[in-house]
Amino acid sequence: MQNVLFNVLHPIYAEMANVMFVLCLTLDVQMANTSRPLTVTDVQAFWMAMTDERMFKMFLILLTHILFIYINVVMMVTLRSKATFCNTARYILFGHMLLNDTLLLSVGLVLYMLNSFFITLVRAACSFLVLLSTTTFTIAPLNLAVMSLERYVAVCFPLHHCQLATPARTHLTIPFIWAAGCVNVLTDVWVLFLAKPPFYLAHTICTHEQLLVAPWQGLKALILNILLFVSVALLLLYTYIAILIEARSASSDKESTHKAMKTVLLHAFQLGLSLMSFLYVFLESLFSRLPFDIYKELRFVNFFVVVILPRCLSSLVYGLRDEAFKPLFKRHFLFCGSWVKVGPP
Repeated sequence: MQNVLFNVLHPIYAEMANVMFVLCLTLDVQMANTSRPLTVTDVQAFWMAMTDERMFKMFLILLTHILFIYINVVMMVTLRSKATFCNTARYILFGHMLLNDTLLLSVGLVLYMLNSFFITLVRAACSFLVLLSTTTFTIAPLNLAVMSLERYVAVCFPLHHCQLATPARTHLTIPFIWAAGCVNVLTDVWVLFLAKPPFYLAHTICTHEQLLVAPWQGLKALILNILLFVSVALLLLYTYIAILIEARSASSDKESTHKAMKTVLLHAFQLGLSLMSFLYVFLESLFSRLPFDIYKELRFVNFFVVVILPRCLSSLVYGLRDEAFKPLFKRHFLFCGSWVKVGPP
């Protein structure tokens, strides 16, 4: 069983695209990575395994997704309620972060439910869902990099910030972020489309592994992900050091530079939350050496704490630390405020 689990979880680059959707739901029934048709016996075995504990775990994951999707939607509505937020580069990028995380959680929930009940999809539809989920996962650190650059320009080049970080240029940056984010999985989709067009007509359990036909795809994705996170980490380090040097300058605005430093540190924390998904496979391999009763419990905890919670908390932490945004968000969260778009105070 341990070998089967390792094969399902490998390669690493499928960490968010697959693990988030299929890992905790099949538990003992290792069927998430198979393309054979499901038999009546398979379905009966699944329903017989639906104990109260497993139902609770499914409910917990479902409730967590719905709660944080609602929080993200309220945050997006809050951003649209004030003209200042709509015309500021930092809040535009924050809104894009919220949209990206909401898409990731929504697609993750859809795939989670499909795999929970072993509902198969045509590979063409599965490819679209995997493309969207993997792209949104990749976009998260890229968006953090752009947000850090915006803070770097605001502090180190304040006279040019208004010309460089305009709303129009910020909106223009977003399509480039999406283009860079979809390169990895889009390559896999096109390789299969050109090599085996009938491949997309078959039904299968929807996982990222279903799009892999050659070993080089795993190596390619692993290299791209490593380059992505290392590049973003170096960029965050550079912007933090640059802002730190500016903060020591006598001519700088001490308050604004210290706020910018805290913001870049927060971006580093958010990047760390994204990187936690890479720890999942390593922890899973360690837990698999334990007795099975202990392993299956730690497996769920690992999935929930390392994969789901970091993605849910990232945007929430960023929004609650913003003094201009937090009061409006609290007012909208419980439907106590006006949802009508208003102008600046």
